[in-house]
Amino acid sequence: MAKKSVAKSANAAASINIGISEKDRATIAAGLSKLLADTYTLYLTTHNFHWNVTGPMFNTLHTMFMAQYTELWNAVDPIAERIRSLGHVAPGSYAQFAQLSSLPDAPTQPPKALEMVRILVEGHEGVARTARSLFAAVDKASDEPSADLLTQRLTVHEQTAWMLRSLLED
Repeated sequence: MAKKSVAKSANAAASINIGISEKDRATIAAGLSKLLADTYTLYLTTHNFHWNVTGPMFNTLHTMFMAQYTELWNAVDPIAERIRSLGHVAPGSYAQFAQLSSLPDAPTQPPKALEMVRILVEGHEGVARTARSLFAAVDKASDEPSADLLTQRLTVHEQTAWMLRSLLED
């Protein structure tokens, strides 16, 4: 009898009852997994450009890219932890990220500085689209923590895209 009670307790602890159905949690976790993959891909591209930027804008872009990749690096953990909070496994391999991400991998040959900026604008806009696409599922489930996370990410990506885009204007 004690063994059954312990096993039942363990199963009860493993089940999740946070007011969001399993189906909704799975849908949101799948969307957040795409957001995580996009964020990590953009992080890696930004870090790559930080290492490889050259030309007259070197110091400005090198410093700017460092601030941006640091922000992106700090963003991946809260996204992954939200997926875990919903009871799902967060993706964490390059293969998974490549499969899930809507963003292309960084170019194998470093582009010119302003092409780097253009690629990063497109990356931030892409991550913003991915984040925005999750709101319907998050709203349906009344998942305020995920909505808050998405709002924070949208703010960062839209503002960063604007700042980068400004460098491309004459």
